[in-house]
Amino acid sequence: MLSLRKRATKDPEGRMSVLDHLRELRRRLIVVIIIIAAGAVIGWILYNPILEILKHPYCTIPYKHRLGAQSQGECNLFFRGPLDGFTIRLKVSFIAGAILTAPFWLFQLWAFVTPGLRKNERRWTVAFVATSSVLFFAGMALAYVTLAKGLQVLVVSAGEGTQAALDVTSYISFVTLMLLIFGASFELPLLIVMLNLVRVLPFSILKRGQRLGVFLVFVFAAVATPSTDPFTMVAMAIPMCILFEAAVLFAFLNDRRRARRQIAEEAEQLPDDVASQIDPFPEQLPAHTSGPGGSEWNELP
Repeated sequence: MLSLRKRATKDPEGRMSVLDHLRELRRRLIVVIIIIAAGAVIGWILYNPILEILKHPYCTIPYKHRLGAQSQGECNLFFRGPLDGFTIRLKVSFIAGAILTAPFWLFQLWAFVTPGLRKNERRWTVAFVATSSVLFFAGMALAYVTLAKGLQVLVVSAGEGTQAALDVTSYISFVTLMLLIFGASFELPLLIVMLNLVRVLPFSILKRGQRLGVFLVFVFAAVATPSTDPFTMVAMAIPMCILFEAAVLFAFLNDRRRARRQIAEEAEQLPDDVASQIDPFPEQLPAHTSGPGGSEWNELP
């Protein structure tokens, strides 16, 4: 009964006290943790196929640069500590669980934000979850494609007669960090679009800082990528610039549409103390119209 009363007395505009916001945040975080934990169970079960996928970029390096490999088909990673095997499996399971269940916990985060939005802005929930998921997976796919080339540049640059003895802990940490950074960086245009939709970041501000934004994208790509090769940096920066320009274009179109709608609404709703622009006398009356009693009216000058 108490929960029903709380729901019944809930503010339809989404206004809550600070304590209510904290309780709602705690509840959403608990749900997110449960969702990721359930995904981690799936990741634990599918660990071996996932490990093969993560190993593939390393296996594309020429075998003469990989320690212990006698042919291109041999591809093994090493670990030293007795707990390293269990630790890396646990780590991969949780990361895979977070990625697999991303649409569900992203919905929980969006549901925490929506009470503070207008009703016409809450309808973007499905679009936000779908777009954020697609962008995140697209970023990870690009990272996976470029990872093989980046690893080859890093390993082969050591020169002839050198071999890489990568342990599974450092390698998996490197690969997963690359995937997560690429995926998260592709969320930048969605963040810009969201801020524009809630009137925080208008097109006028984006236009003034457009060149600076492109420069900062390249700086971010140079700093954020775990590898130091220019190939990986450019592979991240160019798609991010394209997505950034697409977000700026969206902001331009959205602000122009919003301005037109505002002008139309202001024209329809005049204040009470403003007289309507109506001419009480027409410019010209029709000639030879019959008046009362059959008399004819002449045309006014």
